[in-house]
Amino acid sequence: MAASAPDPEPPAPEVESTAVAPAPPPPTPPSPQQPEKPAPAGKVVMETQPESLATPPPEQVPGTAKGARGYVVLTIGLPGSGKTTWFKRRGVTPLSSDLLRTLLFDDIEEQRWQGLVFSTLRSLLRARLIAKMPWNYVDATNLSAHERRQWIKMAKSFGYEVQAVFFDVPLEVCLERNKRRERTVSEDIMRKMAERLRAPDFKEGFSKITVVRVKGAPASGAGAASAGGE
Repeated sequence: MAASAPDPEPPAPEVESTAVAPAPPPPTPPSPQQPEKPAPAGKVVMETQPESLATPPPEQVPGTAKGARGYVVLTIGLPGSGKTTWFKRRGVTPLSSDLLRTLLFDDIEEQRWQGLVFSTLRSLLRARLIAKMPWNYVDATNLSAHERRQWIKMAKSFGYEVQAVFFDVPLEVCLERNKRRERTVSEDIMRKMAERLRAPDFKEGFSKITVVRVKGAPASGAGAASAGGE
């Protein structure tokens, strides 16, 4: 007689399970609102461009600020705004891109090696800071906060304060002066530069901002130097 197949194993009885939800975490108390960080304190000085180069400049107080090794001074402004004249009145020879083009290429108008010119300019400033020179001037257009950032970062890494001299001169005045210069910049380029020009701001890291304007002329429209944002 053939063996019959074994009966299938009866299914295990179902056990009703009750899921227990974890206790909700205690509510996180709201963190106190952090007060807005105040803008760095700084000093704004106003200057008026003189009609004559022979006019003596305002007296500069010698010495350095407490805790600072010295100063790095950046000029900011369009070609024809008066930066070169400002330095001549003070008898200062600044670090400048024009000077380096002449030294490196025997041609002040050489524009093909901009990266090399400005990397060399930064190296020269770095050498002066290593040598602990108290006053250091950089003559360039320095139109935007982005262009000024590397100078400020380097100066502060050596413990130097950074000051700005902002030539708040109307574009039309710069264009007229540009026509009388030996080496002129095209009007199209001048207008594009004017669109990029932004006033310096204490939030960038400046301890002092000197604003230089033409007597009787309106501001350039690049924005007033202040402790606020751009």
